[in-house]
Amino acid sequence: MRKQRDYRLLWTARTISITGSEVSKLAIPLTAVTLLTASPSQMGMLTAAASVPALAFGLQSGAIADRLTRHRPMMIACELVSCAAAVTIPIAWLLGVLNVVWLIVVALVIGTAGVLFKAANFPHIAAVVPTAQRTEAMAGFHASYSVASVSGPGLAGLLVQLLTAPLAVLAEALSFLTSALLLRSIRTPEKNTATTSRGMWQDVREGLKASVTHPMLRALLGAGVTINFFAMAYTAVYMLYMLNTLDIPKSLIGVLIALGGAGGLLGAWATARLSKRYGEDRVLLIAVIFFPMEILTVGLLNGSLWWKISILVLTGTITGGIVVAFATCMGAIILRETSPELRGRVNATMTFAVQGVLALGGLAGGLVAELIGLRPVILICAAGIALSTIWIWTSPLRPHGANHRPRTT
Repeated sequence: MRKQRDYRLLWTARTISITGSEVSKLAIPLTAVTLLTASPSQMGMLTAAASVPALAFGLQSGAIADRLTRHRPMMIACELVSCAAAVTIPIAWLLGVLNVVWLIVVALVIGTAGVLFKAANFPHIAAVVPTAQRTEAMAGFHASYSVASVSGPGLAGLLVQLLTAPLAVLAEALSFLTSALLLRSIRTPEKNTATTSRGMWQDVREGLKASVTHPMLRALLGAGVTINFFAMAYTAVYMLYMLNTLDIPKSLIGVLIALGGAGGLLGAWATARLSKRYGEDRVLLIAVIFFPMEILTVGLLNGSLWWKISILVLTGTITGGIVVAFATCMGAIILRETSPELRGRVNATMTFAVQGVLALGGLAGGLVAELIGLRPVILICAAGIALSTIWIWTSPLRPHGANHRPRTT
């Protein structure tokens, strides 16, 4: 894949854009708290603003993407809109007119552009990457997420120290602009047949129907929703459990979280090679078995501080790799099994459902922990995530469950 010019451009564009977004995840909240003295309710609205577009426009974005004969122009436009929105923050601050409402509006604009970008990017991959190399390409994209998660927070901290929080947002604006220019340089022609629209909601329903009637897509959807619900319930109590139950020093929490990103890089490297030899179906089947490992280990963990830290380092790194392996294979299978005219809508349906349960999972984790305690909730989350194996192992993804072979044309 590294020898393919257009894939390199696409991968570099995504890596730069995602890293810039990681910077703003720290810089924008810091701007709100330290310079604008935002209240807790305002911070809640600012945080929610980033996810509202996915819930409001997620399904429709897939229908829009499937109506396009060329996806790249919309991707470039989305990056330019995001750049324009982000650059208003430092300008407004320098002019003395910046306020929390301004930040919320910017978050909504960038979030909406991001939803449309992702909807177009998924079918666009099929135009740039040959069928036989799509799993490797997906692994590369997930590696870029891991790079951003590891390097982004550190870069954000440095820029905030050097430039102040509002000016650090310029890094995000520049990342969007750079991404747009790189996308503009891609030469591979797009040869998509636009779907004839029968109305927005009819188009959306077709994507929903395809996602739940196709046996493999249904299994991936069910597994993804199950994993994300219980994973977010675990995330909701993770910090409290680490600090109050396991007595892990605050200074090490960030390191442990970063190890997941480092493990993701290893997972991307391994997945690209294992899928070539065994196929993405088999890699997915194995990855889903190991998904609950870290949470179960954390829930049962006791002993000395160094023992606990050693186990957390090991399981955190492995789980980072497992998550990337699962997500990579899931994306490749969705791309493989979905007909071209439905790729945007099916991907949007999957994303909407899988992301939509995050808030429910976080709320459930916190409420149940109030009733029965932190450790029991973590063990419940491990058991819940283990249920995802039922979705995968009872589907045609299991080799002897059906005579399926990956398509190569």
